[in-house]
Amino acid sequence: MTELLQLRGVVEATPDEVAAVLLDARPGGRSPIAATGTARPAKGDEFTVTRDGSTLTVVVDRAARSISQQGEWWYRGVTSVELDERGALVVHRILNIATGNRWAVRFVSRGPINSAPTSFAKLLGGLGEQLDCAAYPLD
Repeated sequence: MTELLQLRGVVEATPDEVAAVLLDARPGGRSPIAATGTARPAKGDEFTVTRDGSTLTVVVDRAARSISQQGEWWYRGVTSVELDERGALVVHRILNIATGNRWAVRFVSRGPINSAPTSFAKLLGGLGEQLDCAAYPLD
């Protein structure tokens, strides 16, 4: 597993408050990254959804205040919430988990990696809006 990108931002609320919103990621949830469509199974913190024709496996780890979204062959995005002096530090990592054809990842990952900063800024903005507080990416 290789980390391809790491993005960091601050949400000026407690880590528990931020995690409560972020981890509510089942379809219809409050999280800005809430899945759409139908989740299988219907309950629990590990489920699959289909997005843009691909199946994503979503795992919510409440104890670690993190959520991972894993695609079918190379992609895993992990977003976690940590304590920061300003409130909560939100960290998003894109990982290459391919076991075969790893060389191809550099080509197929360009789109997700290039769009990640904008998507992450929207995630932070959504968290800030839900919690009525400042939220911003870090350099």
